[in-house]
Amino acid sequence: MNKFLTAILMVLILQPSIAQTKKITGFYEINIEKELSLESEFDKNLSKDNIGETIKRLSAEPHNIGSPADKKNAEFIQSLFDKWGWDAKIETFYVLFPTPKIRILEMTSPTTYKAILKEPALKEDLTSGQSGQLDTYNAYSADGDVTAELVFVNYGLPEDYEILDKMGIDVKGKIVIAKYGHSWRGIKPKVAQEHGAIGCIIYSDPSDDGYFRGDVYPKGAFRNEYGVQRGSVIDMSAYPGDPLTPGIGATKDVKRLDRLEAPSLLKIPVLPISYHDAAPLLEALEGPVTPVAWHGGLSFAYHIGPGKTKVHLKVAFNWDIVPCFDVIAKIKGNKFPDEWVIRGNHHDAWVNGAGDPISGQAAMLEEAKSIGSMLKTGWKPDRTIVYCAWDGEEPGLLGSTEWVEEHETELKEKAVVYINSDGNGRGFLSAQGSHALEPFMDEIAKQVIDPQTGVSIFDRERAHEVISTKDAEAKKRIWNENELKLDAMGSGSDYSSFIQHAGIPSLNLGFGGEDEGGEYHSIYDSYSLYEKFKDPGFQYGVTLAETTGHAILRMADADGLPFDFTHLYKTIEIYSNDLISLLKTDRENTELENQIINSGSYSVGEDPTKRYHIPLVKPEAPYLDFSPLQNAIHQLGNSIDSLNFVYQKNIRKNSMSLAFSQSLHRAEQQLLNDIGLPHRAWYKHTLYAPGSYTGYGVKTMPGIREAIEQRNWTEAQQQIEVDAKAIIRLAEYFKVLASSGN
Repeated sequence: MNKFLTAILMVLILQPSIAQTKKITGFYEINIEKELSLESEFDKNLSKDNIGETIKRLSAEPHNIGSPADKKNAEFIQSLFDKWGWDAKIETFYVLFPTPKIRILEMTSPTTYKAILKEPALKEDLTSGQSGQLDTYNAYSADGDVTAELVFVNYGLPEDYEILDKMGIDVKGKIVIAKYGHSWRGIKPKVAQEHGAIGCIIYSDPSDDGYFRGDVYPKGAFRNEYGVQRGSVIDMSAYPGDPLTPGIGATKDVKRLDRLEAPSLLKIPVLPISYHDAAPLLEALEGPVTPVAWHGGLSFAYHIGPGKTKVHLKVAFNWDIVPCFDVIAKIKGNKFPDEWVIRGNHHDAWVNGAGDPISGQAAMLEEAKSIGSMLKTGWKPDRTIVYCAWDGEEPGLLGSTEWVEEHETELKEKAVVYINSDGNGRGFLSAQGSHALEPFMDEIAKQVIDPQTGVSIFDRERAHEVISTKDAEAKKRIWNENELKLDAMGSGSDYSSFIQHAGIPSLNLGFGGEDEGGEYHSIYDSYSLYEKFKDPGFQYGVTLAETTGHAILRMADADGLPFDFTHLYKTIEIYSNDLISLLKTDRENTELENQIINSGSYSVGEDPTKRYHIPLVKPEAPYLDFSPLQNAIHQLGNSIDSLNFVYQKNIRKNSMSLAFSQSLHRAEQQLLNDIGLPHRAWYKHTLYAPGSYTGYGVKTMPGIREAIEQRNWTEAQQQIEVDAKAIIRLAEYFKVLASSGN
């Protein structure tokens, strides 16, 4: 551990712990000790050894969606819930899931090379030689058989193509090869397709998760030369879930789109490869040497192409409709059965998936076991608790999305919160979610103790941020910040449909940062690797169970639902100011670039390896009127002040009406826009969405932000009006609620 971090943590250990506070948001004072006692009992039932055994059991075989082991795991999980006293069932959907039947990649000139496309078994890894492993492939690639010149496109992002354009390099009619990383994998072929490429190869460069980062597996945790990252390349920025049933649950007899017309499916073939297979292709490339920032970790100069290097790429798939097994378990609430506190983690994997997702699934099951033990003592939750083991997350959030779409009306009425986790490991708290839940999570993070250091998980994460930040002023600011901040939610896990489509308040929680490696989506994501490198002793499995379990119990038994919308208001205000700054930066950059171009200082170089085209003069950004948004935010602040006054008064009086409390969890739905975001109607939340070209990465106030980034000024002004109306709608909702709560 870093010496500076150790020193900081020693200071924290010696300080009076904030975790000893007796205040819990949403609870009457007379009920706080009872809740703390309940959480203490919950913690006593958690076992790291049991979590380890669950990881070993559920990752014992390859269990991708549609496989026999996937069904077996789902039935085993249901049996556990039954044994622990839950009312459990398997809810089955039927979704499109392609598996590979042909995979060929070969260099045809200037020399020949045929890619092996295979991860070898290792004697140190007990499951790496099993049958039933999915071959290395990208799900939802198009079928294709293409031969063309090869072009290296760095990470394959829009900004990389801007550089290629300045260099006069066109990928139209070419096959591109891109590095994994810096974005969700599906963005790379999407952008390549938009630029006219006819095929896309994605490889893992050793500079990102291989020997440049540390010893490779089995000596260390990082990706060896044969490791390949499987994964979906469905366009989740359009919509997640079954590509043939957007917006509706994929039940057995539902009407489906024609596959070739599905908006989220690619039109070009895509294939992932190892850096062993990538090296001969990259080394054969000619043309300009890449910019320095594009170089990877292989032992030769990286060139861009095109030129003599040609490759043949052929892939074909079994386009099957397969069952998707969601395990849904409930404990009916004693007082408020129609208010649901929902917890989820997926159970499917690309291969064995010990880290992703079984480490999170094992923690969730340990929570369910502990809650079941408490049921036997006579305790019952006030609200209904729903635990969900999702199937089909890996191909595109299939199980969770179909479940939300099928039950959307009921969920909007009853769902209080959705709390998600995924893979988990040793390290620091990661927390994203609805910003009205920041104080709620702040209190929990200051109560749960980090198993390595003995300080709270909040304090350890804060110390980590301080030492990871180079700027001295930023270090001071972070150190003096005494409240947990939730990150905004993008995509990449099962919370997406809850918050971004249905407007259900959500959290995504996990631990990591000291569990780095290169096993992701390979056959080496195994129990053998996990127990050695990811979370030895399974202590952070317990820590995740404590963190999410306390959140579930507090939400289930709170006297008044613990939402603090002041934090939401402050966050929206920050987002609005960011947009104004974004527009200002665009205007300043455009002005400076145009001055340089008009001056003639930017010239075409004579060296063909360093040739750049002169860019065109860009029109300056027009004036955008942000006043509707600013006025709406001001109105929201006033209504929240009134709401908070009523909420606190009711808590002090030990008197919170059912109607008032229920209305709090439906507030987030006021921020939905029924017609959705421009060009992607499935995403309806006006504050949070994955970016069209970031994949997992979030875009806040996405309608406005992406319009500004794409310099679509008419759309930007329209989206300012859309977001202002949503915020006013929320303000009016709070105004009425405050009046009714008096």
